[in-house]
Amino acid sequence: MNTKFTIPKSAEPLHVLLIGNNPIEMSGVLTKLKQIRTKKIVTEIAFDVKSILDRLIRFKPNFILIDDNIGKAELSQTIQALSQSNKTKDVPITVLKNSNYQESFGASGILDYLLKNNLSAEVLHSALRNSLHVRRAQQYLIQAYQKRKKSLLAFS
Repeated sequence: MNTKFTIPKSAEPLHVLLIGNNPIEMSGVLTKLKQIRTKKIVTEIAFDVKSILDRLIRFKPNFILIDDNIGKAELSQTIQALSQSNKTKDVPITVLKNSNYQESFGASGILDYLLKNNLSAEVLHSALRNSLHVRRAQQYLIQAYQKRKKSLLAFS
């Protein structure tokens, strides 16, 4: 299993795919993303699975933010589509939630959750940075395992 996800170097822009169905909330998140001054961030916004697939034709994100207001079924469908796409299967996904009491949508594909009422540029920056570090560690472990798989199986 080779991963094609690449961690952007500090000088490279971060490509964020923002997914949601409420333009007012999406513009608020976009404003907070633009307040992050330590990193250049390029964003694309999608409102449903079809527009996500349209965006992926010309845009390769290294981070995905999804608003849970799109609904449980649409969220599950979106995560499934992103997990199956070669361009996004290894990209960290963070879900923006309205409440801590709402049902979680399973760990398959979702790396982090953020509460919208606590959202700020600093919180988004930390989430971006931490998710990229976690994804980098996961990639390293996958590569190390693949490299040493025969040695590990010899111990069994």
